[in-house]
Amino acid sequence: MSVTQGERQLKKHKVPFKALEYDCRVKGAEYAAEALGRPLEATFKTLIVALPDKSFVVCVMPGDRELSLKKLARITGAKSARMSTPEEAQKQSGYLVGGISPFGTKKRMEVYLHETIMDFETIGINGGRRGLMFLISPSDVKMVLNATVADIAA
Repeated sequence: MSVTQGERQLKKHKVPFKALEYDCRVKGAEYAAEALGRPLEATFKTLIVALPDKSFVVCVMPGDRELSLKKLARITGAKSARMSTPEEAQKQSGYLVGGISPFGTKKRMEVYLHETIMDFETIGINGGRRGLMFLISPSDVKMVLNATVADIAA
C-alpha cells in the first residue's frame, strides 16, 4: 500500500512506530481495537471539530470515551464548538472519514489529546487510511503534534 502523509510526518521526525493493517469493513474504534487485539481505552480516534471563528481543531480521544464539546470550547476560549461535517473533516485533514489521522493533515490545526493518552506506554491511532493503525508512544504523539493534553471527555 502507499505511504500516508501521517507516515511521512512520523518518519520526518524520526519517531519509532509500528504500522498495522486490519480489515476495515466494519467502522469504529471498537472494531479496530478488537481486530488488532488492543484495549479500547488505548485505541484512539481522531475527531475534527469546528469553532465559531471558522477554524478547526483536532481532538484525539480514547475509543471508550466521548468528546465534550463544552469542555473543548472552554479550553480553546471559544463560545462553542461543533463536530465537523464529513466534508469539512475531509477538506481540513486530507483524509477520508474513518481514516483520519492527526499526523500529516492537509491544513495545520491545533491538536488536543485526551489526558488518559499519557497513561499508556503505547497507543493505537489511525495512520491516515481506513484499516491502518499506528502503534506509537503517547509522548511522541504529543511532541510531533505539539499537542495540548487536557480533560476533554464528556
